Amino acid sequence: QNVLQINAKTSNYSDPNNLKFEEIKILGALQEIAAVTVSQNNVVENSPLNITYYPLEKVAHITGLQLELGKSYTVKWTQRLSVNERFSCYPSPDPTQEKCEQLGCVWEVTSNPNVPPCYYSSDNAYSVEDIEYTSSGLTANLTLNSAKTRANENFTTPISTLRLEVIYHLNRMLQFKIYDYQNARYEVPIPLKLPIYPTNMDKERLYEVSVQKKPFGIQVRRKSTGTVIWDSQLPTFTFSDMFIQISTRLPSQYVYGFGETEHTMFRRNMSWHTWGMFARDQPPGYKLNSYGYQPFYMALEEDGNAHGVLLLNSNAMDVTFQPTPALTYRTTGGILDFYMVLGPTPELVVQAYSVLIGRPAMPPYWSLGFQLCRYGYSNDSEIAQLVEDMKAARIPYDVQYVDIDHMERQLDFTIGTQFAGLPALVNRIKEEGMRFIIILDPAISANETNYPPFSRGVQDDVFIKWPNTNDIIYSKVWPFLPNVNESLPEQEVNVDMLRAHVAFPDFFRNSTVEWWKREILEFYNNPNNLSRSIKFDGLWIDMNEPAAFVNGAIGGCRNHILNMPPYIPHLGYRSDGLDVKTLCMEGQQYLPDGTPVRHYDVHNLYGWSQTKPTLE
Repeated sequence: QNVLQINAKTSNYSDPNNLKFEEIKILGALQEIAAVTVSQNNVVENSPLNITYYPLEKVAHITGLQLELGKSYTVKWTQRLSVNERFSCYPSPDPTQEKCEQLGCVWEVTSNPNVPPCYYSSDNAYSVEDIEYTSSGLTANLTLNSAKTRANENFTTPISTLRLEVIYHLNRMLQFKIYDYQNARYEVPIPLKLPIYPTNMDKERLYEVSVQKKPFGIQVRRKSTGTVIWDSQLPTFTFSDMFIQISTRLPSQYVYGFGETEHTMFRRNMSWHTWGMFARDQPPGYKLNSYGYQPFYMALEEDGNAHGVLLLNSNAMDVTFQPTPALTYRTTGGILDFYMVLGPTPELVVQAYSVLIGRPAMPPYWSLGFQLCRYGYSNDSEIAQLVEDMKAARIPYDVQYVDIDHMERQLDFTIGTQFAGLPALVNRIKEEGMRFIIILDPAISANETNYPPFSRGVQDDVFIKWPNTNDIIYSKVWPFLPNVNESLPEQEVNVDMLRAHVAFPDFFRNSTVEWWKREILEFYNNPNNLSRSIKFDGLWIDMNEPAAFVNGAIGGCRNHILNMPPYIPHLGYRSDGLDVKTLCMEGQQYLPDGTPVRHYDVHNLYGWSQTKPTLE
């Protein structure tokens, strides 16, 4: 193995042109070539050689050889796994040699602390059989080699009943999906804008897809250039109930996207960096997951062509970039459902992606103007004076906001005593051509004797509950208890003592959608007292990660495995679990068709689910 023997059977010929073999290509080289020796009659020749390794093509190219015709040679080479080819086998905190070797992986520490010390040395455990091709794609079943399974803890045992489905939706867009065909799993309930029937022609398709059988992998190639833009035949692939992992080689290091996290540059840093994605009320900070959740990236290939990839999965996840270049996804549930758009320009990638997920809402013309907002206005007189001061200073000024200060004890759909003149102020500045925006938070206070938003919400069954009970999950956010001094400095507010119990609406439910719209319209029109109607022009919806001031719920969560799953992505407060600053993951929610879902699965869709009925 790793030897090329050249035997000259007839050696009495002297070539007048001095022809020589100067280069050799080794096909199917699974690892980098570390060294090459050339010997003749057991004597090693000392000629300078160049070795280039192409990991995507698995080809090694040796140049600088001087192998004369008519002579016998032995060419030997040794292979090694480049550190850039390592794929982490133990992405959880505190890896040790013992933990690593229990998974059947290799432990080798390097001087670079970012390089994984525990890495795979064997193929993934899945192979492919029963491939069926159609004009619009293919399907195949994945077979699990149980002898190769590396994780056997509860909830991380690999699933053996997987199916691959590839659909060629358009000439520029395809989908590949991996799911459990025997046991239904949670899938993202947001419909994408896909063609009813695949509309593409084989000759005009920008891509070709091949499925590697053993070990399993998917390869997507751009037809016009031959560039491989997705290649997942890597050792990391595993699919279990609460831990799903897949890696792909990338065609270049020019990758943009994923969020919401703070970065130092627009291009992602490929030097062994991992970024977590899980919506949280977290101000921007390095390696801290913030408010949004966008599992999408765009990549530029070396020749400038562009493509984009969306993973339609809403569970807590992270992505690791390494200088191979390669990318590894790890998610805590759901399925793998990838959509790839092939541009070939960045503009066309964005166009195709925004058609797929839905175009952004067209903003009203007035929202392009200058807007003024802050937290901490004391009363409506302060805002009225601010309006006059802005006009006197001739500062362009189109839109004014109020934060939760305008509410009574920070309860939605209320007006505090210090802001009794707000309705009239809103009407006055609107007459001058300005616009006004108010804030609404999702959490609804439950400690009130006469608070229709809560009582009507209970009547309409809109709030998230503990599973298999009729009990609402209560937390604490902004609303104060009755008779609390609201003027206390924020740092002096004792959350346990002064904040009210709050309930979180389940905005996926049809009953919640109707309740929410009704509360908004009633606040706008106020049929009981027209003088207290707020004629706002826009709504600022906040705290809908959803955010909370206690972890999980008052009294704590009840399902340890959901709040502290076997794998916790690289998130802020990683060691504290998923319920930090938010709701318990076991919270029971219901889709519009009545299908029950866990907050664990739809947490990252909470803001989306509130935005839709608010816009309507």
